Formats: sequence, structure tokens, C-alpha cells
Amino acid sequence: MSGRRETAPHSALTMWTSSFRWLLAGRLVSFLGTSIAPVALVFAVIDIDSSATALGMVLAARTIPMTLFILIGGVIADRFSRSRILVIAHVSSAATQAVAAWLLVSGNATIGNLMVVEGLNGIAVAFALPALNSVVPMVVDREHLQRANAVLSMTRHGAFILGPSIAAGMVVTIGAGWGLALDAGCYVLAAVCMAVLRLNRATNNDQPQETGVLSELRSGWSAFASRQWVWAVVGAFTVVNMVEACVIVTLGPVVASRTFGEVGWGIAMSAEAIGFLAASALLVLVSLRRPLRAGMIAMLGTVPAMLVLGISPEAWMFIAASTLAGFSMEIFGVGWFTALHEKIPEHLMSRVSSYDALGSFIAVPVGQLLAGPATAAFGVERTIVGGALISLVAILSAIAAPQVRSLTLGPSEEAAPP
Repeated sequence: MSGRRETAPHSALTMWTSSFRWLLAGRLVSFLGTSIAPVALVFAVIDIDSSATALGMVLAARTIPMTLFILIGGVIADRFSRSRILVIAHVSSAATQAVAAWLLVSGNATIGNLMVVEGLNGIAVAFALPALNSVVPMVVDREHLQRANAVLSMTRHGAFILGPSIAAGMVVTIGAGWGLALDAGCYVLAAVCMAVLRLNRATNNDQPQETGVLSELRSGWSAFASRQWVWAVVGAFTVVNMVEACVIVTLGPVVASRTFGEVGWGIAMSAEAIGFLAASALLVLVSLRRPLRAGMIAMLGTVPAMLVLGISPEAWMFIAASTLAGFSMEIFGVGWFTALHEKIPEHLMSRVSSYDALGSFIAVPVGQLLAGPATAAFGVERTIVGGALISLVAILSAIAAPQVRSLTLGPSEEAAPP
């Protein structure tokens, strides 16, 4: 086992097939566009209506359809060509963002028409995500999965460092509408990259085609629920994501504005991104034999950032804790996707990924909505510390699951079609 996971120069080079390079390029420009859009859209909405209600309506208009359609997206990605789905989804995203850009640049944008356009964009994303999360095993060999996931993750985080700065510069110079136009252009380039992908679906050729969406949803749920290591981790992250949405995303800026300031908050977010990149670079070189055990133990490193915010919100402490949190989350993320790609049969991959995504998405608005009532009842500091403890319990519960601790990378019967 350990010999198979050893890193060798020739082994590293064989990962860089033309399909992997096109996937890498496509994901890079896609995530660059994805990182530009939120900044441009937020400031565009604020220019129209500065109320928090208006902004929340536009953001929810995208999130809700994405959540509703994500399971259907998983079924479609397992049934049809994933590269074709990615092309259609990226072209659709480009079209919706181009319309939004035109509305803003022409002065015809309203909260209502932006909600409609972003809702359509959310549907496109719901079909893209399960396919995008499932193609890595179809372009690289099994022994390169962790390394490939780490490289792909590095480009994603690089895009999310660069994109917001580009968007902010465009907003203050030529306007938010042009930021969304650039976003649309990124999706067009991503569609071109996805169009030339050559995916190996040999493992799917002998799979029987099921006879309906509900049947395929049931088989996807069966694959999800029958694996303790999958549902234990997803269940834990439903709670962890809810807490993060409440404590870090919603209450974090409130605490920062009262204590170490917006600049300190911005530096901390950049430090978190540096932590992500450092972990990705490490995982290109170092293999995880038990990726879920390592990943969930690493997730304990996300708790200190919340405790600092709730107990002693000083800039240097929060920056250090954010760096650790980014590093920890990336160790988990690469390990998680590598485990999914190696252990879930390819013909079920997108459906299992869609249930995973649903568990993540559905918790975020809950956490955001709970922030107000919780702080009214307990105060900001107690809410944050309480959230940190809840997250800690959720992480420990996943670590306690036997399959999470014991799952080992390597050939297994589970990875092959039944």
C-alpha cells in the first residue's frame, strides 16, 4: 500500500495528460469568474437599493434554485456526457451573467429582473457542480487522484484570491456591470475548455440504465446512505457549515468592525487563503493513506478562529487562527474529494456528490438566519463561543465513526462497478 502511494518524478509527470490540462484551465477560468461575480453583484445591488433586504433577496434568488435543482443535476450528470453538461452549463452561466451585465450597463437593472437572471444562473450552477466534482477520476489514473485534487484546489484558491481584487477594481473604475461582463467571458472560455475534454467512461459502459429520475435519485441515495463514512462526514459538515455561516460569515464582520477593524478582517481572510494554498502545496508532495481520519482531525484546527472571535478578538490572534483554519479545511477538502473519487463507483459519482452538495448548501441560509435571533437571545460573544463548541462536537462525532477513521486509499471492490 505505501509503495503505491510513493511520489516519483515520472509518476507526477504522467498525471499531466491533455485532458487534465484542459480540465485545469477550464476550472481556473470558471472559478475566476465565480469569484468575480459576487463582489460585482453585491455592489451593483447596493447601487440600486442599499437595503440589506434587497441584497438578501437577490442572493437568495440564486441560492434557492441551486439547492432545489442540485439533486436533478446529479442524476443528469450520471446519465449523460459530463463534458457536454459542463459546456451547456457554462454557456448558460455566461448568458445569464451577460444579460445581468447588459441590464446594469444600460441602466435597466432592477431588483426584480436581477433576481430572475440570478435564479437562472443558480439553476445552471446546480447542473455544473455535480458534473465538475465527478470528472477528475475520468482524466487521471487512480494513483494520481490526491495529487490532481491538490493541484486543482490550488488553482481554485488562487482564482478566489485574484478574482475579488479584479472585481473590486472594476467596480470602482468602470462599474459593476463590466465586472459581470468579465464573469460572462470567463464562463465562455471555460465552456471552450470543457468542450475539448476527453473523458474516460469505460467503467460506466456496462452499467444498466435506470428508468426514471426518481429511480436514479433512490439509487444515488442508497449509495450515499449505505456508506457510513459518507453520511457521517456530510452530516457533520451540515452542522459545521451552519455554524460557519452564522459565526464567521455573518457575525465575524460585526465583531471585526467593533474591535480590530475592517482592514484586520481583510488581512485575516487573505491569511486563510494562504493557509489553503500552503496545504494544497503540501498535498501535492505528501500522500494521505487515511484521508478522512487526517482530514477530520485537521478540521479541529477551524475551532480556534471562532473562539478568538468570541473570547479575545485581537487582530494578530485572529489572523494566525484564520491561517490555521484555511490549512485545516484544505487538508480535509483534498482528502474528502480523493476518497469520493476513489471509493464511489463512477456511475454513481455525480449523484453522491449532489447529496453531499445539498447537505452543504441547505445549512448555510439556516446559519445566516439564526445569527439574529441567537445574538438577541444570548449576545454576540456567547453565540460565537456556543457555535464553536457545537462545531467541535460535530467534528468529533465524525471522527468517532469507525469507517471515517479506517478508510484507506487503495484498490477496493467498492471502487469497481457492482
